[in-house]
Amino acid sequence: MAVLPAHILFGAAYYHEYQPSPDRLKTDLDLMADAHFNVIRVGESVWSTWEPENGRFDLDWLEPVLDGAHERGISVILGTPTYAVPPWLVRLYPEITGEQATGQRLGWGARQEVDFTHPGFHFHAERVIRKVVGRYADHPAMIGFQVDNEPGLHLLHNHGVFQRFIDHLRGKYGDVETLNREWGLVYWSHRLSTWADLWTPDGNLQPQYDVAWREFQARQVTEFIGWQADLVREYARPGQFVTTCISYTRPGVEDDEMTDRLDVAAGNPYYFMQDALELPDRTPDDVEQRWVTTGVWSMYQTADRMFSSRQEPFLVTETNAMHIGEPWDNGPAYDGQWRQAAWAHIARGARMIEYWQWHTLNFGFETYWGGVLPHSNQPGRTYAELSRLGAELKAVGPLVAGLEPDADITMVYSMPSKWLMQKHPPLPAAGGGPDAAAYHRIFDPFYRGAFDAGRQVRIVHARQLHDPRGERPGTAPEEAARRHPVLVVPALYVVDDATLDWLAAYAHAGGHLVLGPRSAYADHEARARREPAPARLVEAAGVRYDEFSNLTRDLPVRAAPGGLLDLPDNATATHWADALTVTEADVLATYVHPHFGRWPAITTRHHGAGRVTYVGTVPGRDLARALAAWLAPSPVSGWRDLPASVTATTGTSPDGRRVHVLHNWSWEPARVEVPAELTDVGEGASVPAGTALELGAWDVQVLIGRLRVPPIRAHVGRR
Repeated sequence: MAVLPAHILFGAAYYHEYQPSPDRLKTDLDLMADAHFNVIRVGESVWSTWEPENGRFDLDWLEPVLDGAHERGISVILGTPTYAVPPWLVRLYPEITGEQATGQRLGWGARQEVDFTHPGFHFHAERVIRKVVGRYADHPAMIGFQVDNEPGLHLLHNHGVFQRFIDHLRGKYGDVETLNREWGLVYWSHRLSTWADLWTPDGNLQPQYDVAWREFQARQVTEFIGWQADLVREYARPGQFVTTCISYTRPGVEDDEMTDRLDVAAGNPYYFMQDALELPDRTPDDVEQRWVTTGVWSMYQTADRMFSSRQEPFLVTETNAMHIGEPWDNGPAYDGQWRQAAWAHIARGARMIEYWQWHTLNFGFETYWGGVLPHSNQPGRTYAELSRLGAELKAVGPLVAGLEPDADITMVYSMPSKWLMQKHPPLPAAGGGPDAAAYHRIFDPFYRGAFDAGRQVRIVHARQLHDPRGERPGTAPEEAARRHPVLVVPALYVVDDATLDWLAAYAHAGGHLVLGPRSAYADHEARARREPAPARLVEAAGVRYDEFSNLTRDLPVRAAPGGLLDLPDNATATHWADALTVTEADVLATYVHPHFGRWPAITTRHHGAGRVTYVGTVPGRDLARALAAWLAPSPVSGWRDLPASVTATTGTSPDGRRVHVLHNWSWEPARVEVPAELTDVGEGASVPAGTALELGAWDVQVLIGRLRVPPIRAHVGRR
């Protein structure tokens, strides 16, 4: 079994081959050692350096890098170069070029331009993988491997891919008549008489096709990454891990399935810095979160997504060193923000913080994507800040490596629902057209409301709770009710009957099930169900609806008489309203509107030993915050009445001790009252309960408490 070091891995991607001067190696490695870097990632971007011509390999150039790293106690993660394909390969085999639409080849000159499913590509990829990994797997500096890099950038439309899609459908459905029935292809005369009748996806408007196509594309990526991982394991020594770095917004990625084939999840969280990390958060609600996120809450959500991939601690393989992105987008961190971001990720389960990259490039598309060193290669403010952070992590790393983060609320994530809503969204964009970000427009407000309320969130994939395909063991409803006492389920649109029955059983067993808009409306084929919504959950929820509406403006929401839910005066409903009819439930909140006011906005009902709450709208920020506080009235962190700029993140260390990480996301100092006797990690001094703790501008304080739970497993692998 793969094993990660019992400390925080801290370092950067290092590409000595990019440096204009070969004499930089000793200087670079000495600077890294002085900054307490203990890991570098190498080799994944230069296939044409490993194999300059077809069949001619140059493998020795990396050895001085690994030797020098090992001499300084710096570990190495070696990448396979399959995402950066050399021009000679496409010149010799033009048919391996990927197609972004049927017959429309991707232009060359970027990356991942290849049909990675093509047998010819597999031949050459396997050859270079075996050469590189075989050459260096036994090097003493090597601790792990990264296969490929940010996979799933393109949805491939090549002829071979499409034919395999047909084969996949044939295996799943058996015959065209079954497919006709399951997809409803009687509509618009789309009935197939033979498999050869299936049209390519370019102009498709059938939702059932779209869900199947996106699922198939993700499976291709998963199989490709798994194939590489299996190759690498033929050479890997015991204890060395295999991973890939995930960009979670890539269209071809289903992270929970892909990481089943790996030893540890790893991701690349990028975030806007400077004022974008300030609390209170002034970011407009309509800002779309992309591969680079805006706001502290969204950075935390990305970390929780990384943990969700395997429900285990994860690696950060790339994150901000200096400014990131295009030449017109420059915003390096304020003093203290690098430390804040690193501790935020560690507090949510990161076992490695690795920056992209060591030195800022003097050429190429990413010339102005700032590294640890600037273009001059002279250490500056970034290096100084990270050096101080490195010293801190070296001192406390064994305590916090592999934290099990706390959660007050668990949220269920659905990739199939997200895929469908990208093409068939229930929400309009600002200009009136379809909003491809609709899934997160519904999901995110629930997460952000919990964050604003000071509650911590665990994200789980629907399949991790209950997998109808039986490909992984599910969680018994009784166990889930214990581990996840509040389960929030917004936008679970594409969902099978068995999962809905599991959700009802979860609530009956004592869990608090919170349903949101578009959940339980369609089945596993994205067919709108023929029963009142929320399908199969009407009895448990005590409400039903057949009518729903988009909201063209925010509506005020007020608490219903009875005092079950306290709402601020500015609570609002946004985007959506389900016309709920109460059959047997308590009304928590109503719309203030001459038409929509006839229907409740939020209801709740006891079900067995638990409860089902239905939220029929996308809650505005104040409504979402109040709802989260009601769902989890006593935050597990123990910290209360925090200033608006302060967050408290808590978790359990591998040895069972409680870890508290406090952030002040502001220029203004803040003061907080310690809720229990703790110990300052940095100074080792006891901090009595009731102590007024001072936090400076953009500051972090790390405290530990007493042993409260059995230690969690520190090795990589499923619990």
